[in-house]
Amino acid sequence: MVPCSVLLNVLVFCHNFFPMKSMTGYGRGEAARNGVKLTVEISTVNRKQAELSLYLPRELDALESRARDEINARISRGRIVARVGLSATNGDGSGVNLDADLAKRYAREYRKLAKELKLKDDLGIDTVLRAPGVLKQTDEGLDVESLWSTLRKAVRDALGELLTMRTCEGGNLKKDLQQRIGTMQKAVKKIAKLAPSTVKRHRDQLHERLAAAGLELGKGDDERLLKEVAMFADRIDITEELTRLESHFGQFADSAKAKGPVGRTLDFLSQEMNREINTIGSKANDASVSRLVVTLKSELEKFREQVQNVE
Repeated sequence: MVPCSVLLNVLVFCHNFFPMKSMTGYGRGEAARNGVKLTVEISTVNRKQAELSLYLPRELDALESRARDEINARISRGRIVARVGLSATNGDGSGVNLDADLAKRYAREYRKLAKELKLKDDLGIDTVLRAPGVLKQTDEGLDVESLWSTLRKAVRDALGELLTMRTCEGGNLKKDLQQRIGTMQKAVKKIAKLAPSTVKRHRDQLHERLAAAGLELGKGDDERLLKEVAMFADRIDITEELTRLESHFGQFADSAKAKGPVGRTLDFLSQEMNREINTIGSKANDASVSRLVVTLKSELEKFREQVQNVE
């Protein structure tokens, strides 16, 4: 197992450079005391809200709420599965009783079944110790309260590994999201340059159509033509949408620097960006602008998919 000091250094490094965290990770921790060893494994996957499933040996049920609080304090989003294992060590065995005869019978039956099913015989001591009745409380029982500090250490070690993985993976997510935003920013700048020429092109097309029909404009007709062009310009004006998109890009940059959970914020931003892009697409009266809108939608879809992985 990697020493806690090394994990801590890695975690600090990743946190400083990649504060954004992924929701996917795994960590394992162990701690022993008075002949009892506790093993904690924690894994997380994507989920909009925090959802913790904690599996404890029956002997440690009294510590469940404290273990939950310890985990929930460090993870704010994702599906969390935590499993705690209890086994005897080479100590004095205080508090537990090992039924060696029962353990041998389990081992024989496991190996017999593996042979019948033509499976690899990879039976380990942990499998035998987890079998019902092999590891039991003595009449004195386990001192559950004294085991809390041991359990807490194992939980914290597992969380250390888990958060290291989530934080470093978050750096990869951050890089990808920044590239998506960069591509969208370039497309928005191109659209902003094309927008004014669209109105001029519409005015020239109106003149060409009238000329092709052999119609000459009088003074009153020219005014009506100007009104038509002005109404067209108002209908296709996307200045507000472009401004809001730039604002959303800036909000993403701020979120990428934040040290707390940003997944929900980015999810909201992606919805708002989608609204503005759809409006630009509906107003677009230019083939070049329409092609750039397709680029925006494509990049935003990839952005939204990645955001679902961010804590």
